[in-house]
Amino acid sequence: MCRGTLCPLSRVKAGTVVCIKHLSTAPDVTGRLRELGFCEEHQIKLLSRHSNIICQVCNARLAISKKLADSIFVETVEPSVAAA
Repeated sequence: MCRGTLCPLSRVKAGTVVCIKHLSTAPDVTGRLRELGFCEEHQIKLLSRHSNIICQVCNARLAISKKLADSIFVETVEPSVAAA
């Protein structure tokens, strides 16, 4: 797991709250991710890392592929900040 540095969402441990920092995808995919709530500086929670990556985004659960999660760069959020 990455702490204090940028890393792909696919490398984050389940149960971790992260802040999205960069979407490294094609422009059309980036636009769609933003429509779904995967926006820079938004916090999301990674719920599961099995065959797909399941995240809680804007009070909804969304599943994305590991390949897509590899292109979403995040930074972990300190527990006190995530609870606020």
